[in-house]
Amino acid sequence: MRQLLNRFCLLLLCISVAGTASFAQDTTTTSVDPTLLGLEAGRPKEYTVRSVSVTGANFLDTAIVISISGLQAGDKIQIPGSDVFSKAIANLWRQRLFSNIQIFITSIEGDAITLEIAVQERPRLGNFKFEGIKKSDAEELQGKIGLSKSTIITENTRRNATEVIQKFYAGKGFRNVQVRIEEKPSAGLANSNDITIYVDRGSKVKVNQVSFYGNENISDLKLKKEMKGTKEMSKLTLNPAKSSSPFGTNDRISFNEWAGNWGFLSFSKTKAFLDPYVRFKLFSGAKFDAKKYEEDLEKVLDYYNAQGYRDAQIEDTAMYYTSDGNLNIDVKVNEGRKYYFGNIAFRGNTKYSDSVLNAFLRIRKGDTYNLSVLNKRLGKELSAEGGDISGLYMDDGYLFFRADPVETSVYNDTIDYEIRLVEGPQATIKNVNIYGNDKTKDYVIRRELRTMPGDKFSRSDLIRSQRELSQLQFFNQEKINPGVNPNQEDGTVDINWNLEEKSSDQLELSAGWGGGIGLTGTLGVTFNNFSIRNIFKKETWDPLPSGDGQKLSLRVQSNGRAYRSYNFSFTEPWLSGKKRNPLTISLYNSKFANVYDPLTGQISKEAGNNSYLRTVGVGLSLGKQLKWPDDYFSLMYSLNYTQYKLKNYAFQGFGFDNGTSNNVSLKVALQRSSVFDPQFPTSGSNMTASVQFTPPYSLFNKDLLTSGNQFKNPEYHKWRFNAEWFVPIGRAKGEDKNRQFVLKLAAKYGFMGRYTKKLDFSPFERFQVGGDGLTNNQGILGYDVIALRGYPVFQTSNPAINPDLSQASEYFTIFNKYSMELRYPIVRSAASTIYALTFFDAANGWKNFQEYNPFRLRRSVGVGMRFFLPMFGMLGFDYGIGLDRINPAEKGLKNASKFTFMLGFEPE
Repeated sequence: MRQLLNRFCLLLLCISVAGTASFAQDTTTTSVDPTLLGLEAGRPKEYTVRSVSVTGANFLDTAIVISISGLQAGDKIQIPGSDVFSKAIANLWRQRLFSNIQIFITSIEGDAITLEIAVQERPRLGNFKFEGIKKSDAEELQGKIGLSKSTIITENTRRNATEVIQKFYAGKGFRNVQVRIEEKPSAGLANSNDITIYVDRGSKVKVNQVSFYGNENISDLKLKKEMKGTKEMSKLTLNPAKSSSPFGTNDRISFNEWAGNWGFLSFSKTKAFLDPYVRFKLFSGAKFDAKKYEEDLEKVLDYYNAQGYRDAQIEDTAMYYTSDGNLNIDVKVNEGRKYYFGNIAFRGNTKYSDSVLNAFLRIRKGDTYNLSVLNKRLGKELSAEGGDISGLYMDDGYLFFRADPVETSVYNDTIDYEIRLVEGPQATIKNVNIYGNDKTKDYVIRRELRTMPGDKFSRSDLIRSQRELSQLQFFNQEKINPGVNPNQEDGTVDINWNLEEKSSDQLELSAGWGGGIGLTGTLGVTFNNFSIRNIFKKETWDPLPSGDGQKLSLRVQSNGRAYRSYNFSFTEPWLSGKKRNPLTISLYNSKFANVYDPLTGQISKEAGNNSYLRTVGVGLSLGKQLKWPDDYFSLMYSLNYTQYKLKNYAFQGFGFDNGTSNNVSLKVALQRSSVFDPQFPTSGSNMTASVQFTPPYSLFNKDLLTSGNQFKNPEYHKWRFNAEWFVPIGRAKGEDKNRQFVLKLAAKYGFMGRYTKKLDFSPFERFQVGGDGLTNNQGILGYDVIALRGYPVFQTSNPAINPDLSQASEYFTIFNKYSMELRYPIVRSAASTIYALTFFDAANGWKNFQEYNPFRLRRSVGVGMRFFLPMFGMLGFDYGIGLDRINPAEKGLKNASKFTFMLGFEPE
């Protein structure tokens, strides 16, 4: 039929849109003389569409194609003069599903016509692969590009793949990436093409040199320090203090080139040779990142503004490639004039006087102009540290307070300001709502809050409440952000705490070797959000009843016959539920046996029953939160009883090997903690001062001075002081707030005394110094274990003696320890906290004051990592080098270094 129509020119309209091999669009409209339809020239005729059919659609539903085209049976179409057909083709072409679209009139019967939409579908993706790149890069790019089998291949598909690949490698420093995409029909698949993406990364483009022009008042070095994302390549730069260079007149040369020319293979020798002549700038990242470069230019302007140059501008920048394909960057700046603060006046303040506000503003006439500092002191840039004018008002309920700095005059280099204050009414907290706590009871959260209904609003109380919730460790710390909803009409505010719970229970499963007993296994579990009141309610067990904020800990250690230890503790953090008065009950039972038969040297059950040391103990502690000097202080009282039973078990310097010793002591500790995040503190401090003492038995029982068993009731007094400070290093802004160096400084001291010199020091409760900080079999004697990374446990205070002993036989009554760590967070999230550190430690122990020398310390340096996982607690390792263990006669550090592993807690 169609052939007859074609032959008699009844093909009335043919509109063709064809895609070329490069997916370009060609639209061709073929018109037909109206007289061939029996029409008079210039007089259109209306036709009715009888039916519409689709040909060429092998994968798409024909009904959908007809629907998209907009053509339907019954439509009225005037020929010529109607644009129905061109609109139908446009509708279909926008879907990017076809490479060719045609509309035919296949029959005419009176005023009725039949239409056919002929389409050619675009090919679909069969297989695809990358060539010229690593497998890991290919896997990552596959996810970014979003290619998958049966995806329709369009020009947009090609363009998107090219752009994604180029952007991906641009972030890695490859600026000249070439991408070529080849298509070929898939074997055995109709209308499918396979794609091969060829990628040529080229050479990595590095920043060879950054040069500044027009900076007369601020040096290049200071400006380059602000460009943290645009670093220069490693260079050896001529020291201007020297008039000559060992490599001639060139003032810059790559290190590798210079070392190759001069034949130096040792970096240390090279550096030593060049130190008088050059300044080293090695090991710095130098890849070029366009996004970071733009950010760095803004940082340069911010730095200028902070120095008073508020009119500073980047006038022009230029980039050009060097002969080796790297990048030179030129930045031209216009510094402008340096400005200073002039007179600053306050308007609208009725609550506080100008003198009080000036004390908080801390800006005087003549200070360098810095708008950022002004805004921060006004509180326009919120800070957890407080100390700003906005915080002063908001801590007294003025939630609606506003401070607007307005320039009143600019003369020469001086700027006067007027601070216009809107104090507003004091706001009262109306509702405090808590959301997201599926496990933790509401009252456990509310008792930690300082924001109670009916109280005046206080920003510092809000921040403190956030800290207290963070300290619980029950919630994702990144999500503890209160929603403050003020209602200015009635002067109230609603606070909505949206929380996200996380797992806080911890499992300890480990094995260790040493202590003279061989392999020892440890199994422990700690439930940090336990509920003892629901222990008999089966429906609350998941796996144990939880939600009341109590702590239950169980721990078992065993070596089999030689050693075993059981520990149990329970803590109620709010005794009576009204105040933060924690109550802790602990029980412990340990036994260390000499299981080796003295005659045969074999393990014997009988030998273990005849020679052992066993301890049984119970502890009760009660704490109280103080309000003076501030409410970061707390006072802790601990009453402990430990029974030591020895049977044919001798320790050198211990004093006895048979008998029972009953140790009863009272400990009083004054503590202060102001850290925000215990997993990775970024500010604040921890301090503890404690004294532990026994009754002075010798004062009441003179027989102890002459009896052979003076340790039946040991007596002593022990003093401890620990202090830790956390100091953020550098500036952290925006996303970099979780990427900030933190310096930890720590000092620890301990001293054990006796009531009378007629009695020896107690063999219990002494100090073990050195080692990894983990208790071995000696820990059952109640020693305080003081770690020193890079050293084994040692028994002498003389650093000249290498303490490489498997076991120490005597322990100290005095110790000092100092530590400094520089930490950097790698991951900070609800799922885990990971950070790297480098450290310097110094510590030593002494047996009496005659030996004591606070300047004689064993020193170590090293690096380490910490991993905090909610299920396992703290995991970590350190590699320490004992500086006083280094033997100049030996090569390397094999006998002067030590790996330290930890699980569950941070050693003291």
